[in-house]
Amino acid sequence: MPVPIPRQRAIPAVEGGQAPAVPMTPSAGPADRTTADDTTNSSTGAGPTGGLTLLVIEDDPTGSLTVPEMPDAAGKPIRVRTARNLTEAERLLTHDVNCILLDLALPGAKADTDELETLRHVLRLAPRHAVLALTTSGDAERGAEAVRVGAQDYLFREELDGRLLGRAIRYAVERKRADVAQRKLTESRLRAQENARLERGLLPTPLLEGSSLRFAAGYRPGRSRALLGGDFYDTVRTPDGSVHAMIGDVCGHGPDAAALGVELRIAWRALTFAGLCGDQLLSTLQQVLEHERADDEIFATLCTVDIAPDGRRAGLCLAGHPSPLIASPGRPATLLPYENSGPALGLLPRARWPRMQVELGPSWSLMLYTDGLIEGRVGDGNRRLGQEGMVELIRRQRAAGLEGEELLEATMNEVRDLNGGDLTDDVAVLLLDR
Repeated sequence: MPVPIPRQRAIPAVEGGQAPAVPMTPSAGPADRTTADDTTNSSTGAGPTGGLTLLVIEDDPTGSLTVPEMPDAAGKPIRVRTARNLTEAERLLTHDVNCILLDLALPGAKADTDELETLRHVLRLAPRHAVLALTTSGDAERGAEAVRVGAQDYLFREELDGRLLGRAIRYAVERKRADVAQRKLTESRLRAQENARLERGLLPTPLLEGSSLRFAAGYRPGRSRALLGGDFYDTVRTPDGSVHAMIGDVCGHGPDAAALGVELRIAWRALTFAGLCGDQLLSTLQQVLEHERADDEIFATLCTVDIAPDGRRAGLCLAGHPSPLIASPGRPATLLPYENSGPALGLLPRARWPRMQVELGPSWSLMLYTDGLIEGRVGDGNRRLGQEGMVELIRRQRAAGLEGEELLEATMNEVRDLNGGDLTDDVAVLLLDR
């Protein structure tokens, strides 16, 4: 049967016109003023012809309810379907239905445990549809409770006419759209906050207690709105007083590369505290990479530095990674030797990584970085900044008196500006000063 308009009070719904009401009787069974082809892909969007579709769920044995023809916002008629029970409603609830008008007096609605159980069932059945509750003026409290449960609005049978019903349907549909959009936005924000907390937690906390070295780091993932990419770094001081630093880069981008980078960083820290160094450490890390990577094409570059307790010399291992930069008072910034470097981790099964001894001197700044810092473009052409360009850039920044985090921030900003915008690759930079 149809809905809340007493026959003697049914009025035209075509604003400014005299279209007659269209009665819907129980004998007619489930009715639909649309054709079978009127479907859409959105529960709260307009149908294929731009109109709205209303599903009425009610069963009035007196046949006193009619639904007048109603226009939508564009003046097109709102299509109406009726269902006498929830079984019929579930069958008629196709994608082109935009709004449901539920009679709260539907048989079975007043359950012993919950008089709004039928409404709750409809809301579970159609979580993305707008729902209007229909009640009597003497039962306003139940109508208000229906809104608290999840309906978009409630209407009184005695006060309903075509214009009011049409306006209520349009309002309910738009309010449901807004509710769905707000819920999606809230869920997206919550996911972003959770991801941010997770990624911040995965960034390392340097363990340098007892060391006189100063530490600074900078990180900019190439992935939009991310905090963590495939680059990774860490710094620790072991019980013998040595300071160990590393920086690496997993090929690829996205969460998989970030997760693998975190695994390698944690493994490096554990192996370093276990006393491994140089080739033995990198060989073990390669085993970790081979076990954890998703396919055999994935590899990682790595640079490790172990600084002696006196701070004057260090061991350097390069696994397909660019060589660190060193600067000292009275001496311009320059690159450490890289002639004896080994391949990236994961490329050769039985590779070796020689450990080179380098002299640091009494006072120095040592910068480790990933290739995202040197692969940005310079100008409008295809020329890359490269290591030589980076060295010159650092020399200028140091000549301007910059150091520590300020130096790293200025360096990354200038590289981005030279590139003409954000870099596509992850960038990690680590700075140790003595």
